[in-house]
Amino acid sequence: MPAIDRRKLVLDAAAKSFSLFGYKATTMDQVAKIANVGKGTIYTFFANKEELFDEILRSVLAEMTEVVLREIKEDQTFFDKLYKGLDVLLDFRSEHGLLVKLAQEVREFGTVQAQEAMQRVENVILDYIERQVVYAVQQGEMISVDPKIVSFIMLKLYIALSLDWSKQHDPLDKESIKQYFRIILGEGFTLRA
Repeated sequence: MPAIDRRKLVLDAAAKSFSLFGYKATTMDQVAKIANVGKGTIYTFFANKEELFDEILRSVLAEMTEVVLREIKEDQTFFDKLYKGLDVLLDFRSEHGLLVKLAQEVREFGTVQAQEAMQRVENVILDYIERQVVYAVQQGEMISVDPKIVSFIMLKLYIALSLDWSKQHDPLDKESIKQYFRIILGEGFTLRA
């Protein structure tokens, strides 16, 4: 079997193991068993579990970015791109097996590596929003703002409306979230003369 095939076998097996068992419970023995290779084969490609996990996470983050870029149309307004991008990114995060398992691991065990991985996921989302904010300011769709602060606020508001709100209330549908998002961030609360 060519080396490239064995590397792919190892990556596929590791992705499966991390998705099923999380970072903490995945072992190199387990990955070797799923890949049907000797443990030494894994070490010819990856120095340790952390390096293997990092490679898989990098691939997931690249896939996440590709998914959102396919959905966004350049002729959309800032808020339309923002809503669509956030919908796609948060749906991806809540549906991808590895990310779901890592979020569960963070809640249940607080595993440092899982926390760092989920922070990297959030950073991809924040980078996306920040690029949209910078572009909107350049196009005159927004006033000049600190894009890092505004991106953080936008993400936290979106998460609060789409996820946190439903923990104590009836969930809001996407159109309601979009409407409140636009009121709070796009128009503000004050009446204009």
